[in-house]
Amino acid sequence: MRHLLTLMAFAYLLFVLPQSATAEVYPIAMLPLHAPEEVLGRITPLAAYLSAQTGMDIRAVIHRNYGDYENRALSGDLALGYQNPSVYIRISHVHEALAIAEDTIGGTRFRGLIITTTDSPIQTLSDLKGKRISIVGRTSTGGYLSPSLTLRKAGLDPEKDCRIMEAADNTQENVIFSVHIGEADAGFIRESALHMANTYIPPGRIRVLAEGEWIPNYCLSVRRDLPEAAKQSIRKALLALEPGHPVLQSLHILRWHPAEDADFDGIR
Repeated sequence: MRHLLTLMAFAYLLFVLPQSATAEVYPIAMLPLHAPEEVLGRITPLAAYLSAQTGMDIRAVIHRNYGDYENRALSGDLALGYQNPSVYIRISHVHEALAIAEDTIGGTRFRGLIITTTDSPIQTLSDLKGKRISIVGRTSTGGYLSPSLTLRKAGLDPEKDCRIMEAADNTQENVIFSVHIGEADAGFIRESALHMANTYIPPGRIRVLAEGEWIPNYCLSVRRDLPEAAKQSIRKALLALEPGHPVLQSLHILRWHPAEDADFDGIR
């Protein structure tokens, strides 16, 4: 815990202290969909790699929750961001997409899951009417948008027909814990997060009730006012990463593909 607090304090100081008068610092962050140590572990290798490849001083920072992340991006404090498409379109007048991630589950798409406990009496989507559903956050794509679209296709409006609860700190793990302890009857999580809490809950405790709709994957964006040469240097470095590279392994993705703002018009 002491080590984690030190890391968080260090990341916070990097973000809030005045930048050097001689060298600009470019903060990079990942949407905090996991615990702080997990997010920092995923994004720090990317920051180091991009710094080495571009000559820019790119440093990893972390944020408390989705709202904090979005506010920092909108204020211009965040130079580079790695986020879901729902958040990207909300900040896209300040940021522009450079690359989209490909993973082993859905390629350049991903989806959410609707989960419950193995012993839950909930067997169909219609059984969720009036039930408590834990979500990552209303701007979460895997942990809200994707599963909610599936629920709407089944004739239920999650906001009107269910009792929606946002998870503490907007993390996937806390949605799973909420379902596990019975605080919620069901939960919405990203598919890749299904087993993230396995160390802390009994085996087979969680089951998938339904799969969510496919959505464009996470994207890496940069502040629009960065020099064009810097943007292209970052994009080139991302696309140069080969599958299996430690940076990609840390991010839990296979590779990057070129992306542009129009790719997310469907989400809009």
